[in-house]
Amino acid sequence: MRIATWNVNSIRARSEAVVGWMERSDIDVLAMQETKCRDDEFPLMSFLAAGYDVAHVGTGGFNGVAIASRVGLDEVEIGFEGQPTYSSGDVTPAQEARAISARCDGVRVWSLYVPNGRALDDPHYRYKLDWLRQLRDMGALWLAHDPASQVVLAGDWNVVPTDDDVWDPAVFDGKTHVSEPERAALQSIRDAGFRDSALPYTDGYTFWDYTQLRFPRNEGMRIDFLLCSPAFDDRVRTAFVDREARKGKGASDHAPVVVEV
Repeated sequence: MRIATWNVNSIRARSEAVVGWMERSDIDVLAMQETKCRDDEFPLMSFLAAGYDVAHVGTGGFNGVAIASRVGLDEVEIGFEGQPTYSSGDVTPAQEARAISARCDGVRVWSLYVPNGRALDDPHYRYKLDWLRQLRDMGALWLAHDPASQVVLAGDWNVVPTDDDVWDPAVFDGKTHVSEPERAALQSIRDAGFRDSALPYTDGYTFWDYTQLRFPRNEGMRIDFLLCSPAFDDRVRTAFVDREARKGKGASDHAPVVVEV
């Protein structure tokens, strides 16, 4: 079974490319982020025609997460207990469309789109740290309740784990994604028991900005990965980042990450 994560950066613009890639790459389950559409706008028929069921939550804008599966899609959950809310201006705080999960062939797969943070002095940065902290707390409870559980936390984490995961750490000095509090928050999820399952097999970048020829120069970051429960990680036999999917006109600025069990 192959499980992948991919920030698709607008599923309406890329549904044919995403479904085609899934079929060519023999993907059983795909966690998608930044779908940028409401539930009624999701291009469901493209996935159904290829044999994939889909669970999606989105309100438009820059959020939205989904799971597509051809091996079952049961017990769908939107958000996680204690997931922080956010708002800007006078809008009432609400839970953003950043987390969805489903049971796929016995594996609880989460698609997560961690808040960006924007700037170290922005309220969104504190929201990001709170979001990761609450996810850590819930993840620790899941593993404590059932150490043998099959859980995959797949997504765009918007955190660079180490300096080795970005082409030039100095470029991000004083900015988000590389700050010590963010890295500590991410590490706390690993300390709770989750493993970076693709890392032993591939350490390539997963994101390259559209500007300044970042992709041709391979000036990227590793911010997309799958943190998995020990019981699932023990089954992983290989993984890869499909850099080819980042190429071409109209491609997402992220590449998919795939683990195989």
